[in-house]
Amino acid sequence: MREIHLIDTSGFCRILRVPNMGSDQEHEAALAELGLLASRVGVTTTFLLPVAAIYETGNHIAQNGDGNVKRKAALRFTKQVQAALDGQAPWTPTPLPDLRDMATWLTEFPDRVATGTGLGDLSIIKLFEQQCELNPLARVRIWSTDEHLSAYDRLPTGSLA
Repeated sequence: MREIHLIDTSGFCRILRVPNMGSDQEHEAALAELGLLASRVGVTTTFLLPVAAIYETGNHIAQNGDGNVKRKAALRFTKQVQAALDGQAPWTPTPLPDLRDMATWLTEFPDRVATGTGLGDLSIIKLFEQQCELNPLARVRIWSTDEHLSAYDRLPTGSLA
């Protein structure tokens, strides 16, 4: 079986222990879940780190804590994102969105804000939909602590036969 997990900002913030974005227990729980997902026998797991989650996590770091705390968090962040860019992290950064895709998202955005979906979340939802289409034989989910995003969890829809 194959699984694709899109790491949302809430999950990435907990993994990195971003100030005011989760407790120590939530940090440990996120690392434990990441390890469990990656180590299951018979399951090939891919972790994708959406560009929106990278930007939003950087914003949370800049907005939380004192200067010293922010700097330490920023160093953890840049180390992990650079490792991902270099292919040395458990997650792979997604490409920047195509401008035509973004134009399409903008037409949906006014209707989505009524449900609390921001543009970053919408871009992650669109990435989820893209991965579902590209990978019908894989489970695809958004790994998030946000209820409206964690509901995006699609089991395989196709078969090998």
